[in-house]
Amino acid sequence: MKLASLKGGRDGRLVVVSDDLAWYADAALIAPTLQAALDNWADASPRLVALATDLNHGVIPRERFHERDAASPLPRAYQWADGSAYVNHVALVRQARGAEMPDSFWHDPLMYQGGSDGFLAPRDPIPLADEAWGCDMEAEVVVVTGDVPQGIAAEEARDHILLVGLTNDVSLRNLIPGELAKGFGFFQSKPASAMSPVFVTPDVLGDRWDGAKLHGALHVDLNGQPLGRADAGVDMTFDFGQLIAHAAKTRSLVAGTIIGSGTVSNRDGDGGPGRPVAEGGVGYSCLAEVRTIETIREGAAKTPFLRHGDTVRIWMEDARHHPIFGVIEQTVGPA
Repeated sequence: MKLASLKGGRDGRLVVVSDDLAWYADAALIAPTLQAALDNWADASPRLVALATDLNHGVIPRERFHERDAASPLPRAYQWADGSAYVNHVALVRQARGAEMPDSFWHDPLMYQGGSDGFLAPRDPIPLADEAWGCDMEAEVVVVTGDVPQGIAAEEARDHILLVGLTNDVSLRNLIPGELAKGFGFFQSKPASAMSPVFVTPDVLGDRWDGAKLHGALHVDLNGQPLGRADAGVDMTFDFGQLIAHAAKTRSLVAGTIIGSGTVSNRDGDGGPGRPVAEGGVGYSCLAEVRTIETIREGAAKTPFLRHGDTVRIWMEDARHHPIFGVIEQTVGPA
């Protein structure tokens, strides 16, 4: 089933959305918000599935679903932990800087705890007070967990994945070096992210979901031109079971925890850095990687970061070329 939150109040209003994203049915009699449903998933899930079945068969009252009316499915969450599962992305960035790649990066996931007190809606503008901050998009896959016990193994952690979606993890690249130099991680350089209009249960994804990874091209357009078509299931060093287990090593995770994959990144067919879509490659899911490869190939980055008026689109298609999770479409504007 597909779930969304219509705008209204801090936590939105939970609705079930049809498979084709055309219709919705109000789910208030089951749970007023998505977080309420996640808190009581064993009871709420089968009732939501039944509602979704009736909606898809057109046998209950329904309303047109418009993605511009949707908040992020979880407008705020108890926890947002973003990993860096595509180590290819990290390796390229360090190569461009001439920095050594620690071997531990291939065995122990990188992860930071992001701000989850408020996510942007999927069609909200990206507020940018200063273009000099180096605003970037990062197209990623996310999962939402139920309650996860501390110390869980990766294999068992996969069973705690309840929902799958996409995110635009906004980054302010030019603020990152100064923050990391303090040795205390990201804060100002990681403003609010946006989530896809709908999150879906893994069964909806069919063969695209193998229990731990989402397979298929992640589409990223910038100003109407293809930027990225990287396959989310390729070159993912750490699957979501491993990322959840990493996050839960020393603490339990509560229902509604969002775990991010990090920027989806593929190497080229010959094992080298990826090529632009226009050159027959699968492109890139963020501008930092574009700039990194320009630095490696040409000695300097030439592609600018996002500026006011730039528009980003992020989505993934099913076999019929319809968006699975809806479309994140955001234009950069002044704060």
